[in-house]
Amino acid sequence: MQTYRVETILPNDGILTIKNLPFYANEKVEIIVRGYEREQKHNKRYPLRGKLIRYVNPFESVAENEWDVIK
Repeated sequence: MQTYRVETILPNDGILTIKNLPFYANEKVEIIVRGYEREQKHNKRYPLRGKLIRYVNPFESVAENEWDVIK
C-alpha cells in the first residue's frame, strides 16, 4: 500500500482540496483526516494542571501546628 501525506490548513469554507495525487484515475483509495492537537498554553492561573500529583497518606490526620492556614 502506497502512502501519500500532505499537511494543509482547512479554509473557512470547510472544503478540503488535494491536487496532484500520485494515484491513477478510478483507483480505490482510503482517506483519513486527522487534526493536530492544539498546543497547550501554560496558564499561570492553574499551575498544577497537567502535572502528576501524589498524595502521601491522604486520610491520615494532621497535627494542628502543621496547618498553614492557622499560621
